[in-house]
Amino acid sequence: MGRRKKGDDVSGWVVLDKPDDMTSTHAVAAIRRLFNAQKAGHAGTLDPLASGILPIALGEATKTVPWLMEARKTYIFTIKWGVSTDTQDREGKSIAESPVRPTAEAIRAALPAFIGEIQQIPPQFSAVKVDGERAYDLARAGETVELEPRQVTVYEAELVETEGDLATFRFRSGKGFYIRALVRDLAAKLGAEGHVWRLRRTAVGPFTEAESVTLDDLQLLGQKGAASERLKPVETALDDIPALAINGEDAFKLRQGRPIVLLPHVMESLKPQFRDRTIAGQDASRAVVALFQGKAVALGDVRAGRFEPSRVFNIAD
Repeated sequence: MGRRKKGDDVSGWVVLDKPDDMTSTHAVAAIRRLFNAQKAGHAGTLDPLASGILPIALGEATKTVPWLMEARKTYIFTIKWGVSTDTQDREGKSIAESPVRPTAEAIRAALPAFIGEIQQIPPQFSAVKVDGERAYDLARAGETVELEPRQVTVYEAELVETEGDLATFRFRSGKGFYIRALVRDLAAKLGAEGHVWRLRRTAVGPFTEAESVTLDDLQLLGQKGAASERLKPVETALDDIPALAINGEDAFKLRQGRPIVLLPHVMESLKPQFRDRTIAGQDASRAVVALFQGKAVALGDVRAGRFEPSRVFNIAD
């Protein structure tokens, strides 16, 4: 007889508006305790000094985390010119100074070089692993490590305003993009020194500020037994992949891990919705979410007229 899992069987997404000075790990732990959930995880680390959208998955929603990790993210951030730091943010130690204060015209002229698919070297203080160790642990120990450049994608880059030593930007990017590395590289291109003064993430995939909740407000709701009102369905994170409406018989088969046969007209309706994509290093170009009465039953691939489940959701009614 297996051990009974600790906590409640609760599933869904919390769109947390994380405060600054809190780590993503601590935020997840706080939400898990508040809901007394068996499982919890987050979709994309947010630096302790950053605030904003941190989607937290509970229960069966953790099975969709890899999909949200690939989602586009929007950031509002401010550079303070004059000083570069070892961490590329206001928490670090000064490593270089400069009297250069780039003009708005110079900044706007430099931005196109950072739009599209670009090569970016992660910051020394980052979670990238080097020989099994995190880069930030090596950096804190005084080691300088050679980090390989990575291809990242920037969809939008806009200078919002400049004021004295400060310049505020809005960027929309894909997975693996580091704002701190962008600030390092932009400052170098402009012949200046600078670091991240403020950073806020305003959107992750379908999750935005408008539907977010602070930890304080969620705790107040929890005291009233109403925290579940801010819990979003598991399938919310899968809003950009084709959905397949199924009947009760097919739902029963999928929950047993068995494939289902699709009628030709269903196949034809799905094909135009397929697009090239990779999730957790695996081809997901023909991925589909199966829904029964609007609730996620399984994630899987459509091939040769069949839907093959790869992730089955056990969501209580």
